[in-house]
Amino acid sequence: MSLKIKRVYDPAGEHDGARVLVDRLWPRGVSKTRAHLDDWLKELAPSPALREWWDHDPERMVEFTERYRAELRDPTHQAALARLRDIIAGHPTTTLLYGAQDPVINHAHVLQNYLAHSRAH
Repeated sequence: MSLKIKRVYDPAGEHDGARVLVDRLWPRGVSKTRAHLDDWLKELAPSPALREWWDHDPERMVEFTERYRAELRDPTHQAALARLRDIIAGHPTTTLLYGAQDPVINHAHVLQNYLAHSRAH
């Protein structure tokens, strides 16, 4: 199984597999048709308070990662994580979609690593 990340603003590709938006807010200027989503799991995005604190500041990335992973471990996120794991299990490839400009300094990158680590244990 392959788990990828991609900007929702980039065109959908034939190798994306299941496309899951993991942003809390709908991306500006993207129609639902153009997004080609299989699901929208906004519950897996960082909390509004954490997102505001972080503000995509590269210097806060390490602490953001720790805080976001703590949010993902919280029982309130388990149903959404289970839904995402079911999607991943049902497709050879799943692509997590995000709206941020940076392909590394974004929460989808953290979520991708979190899922890869949690599947290994």
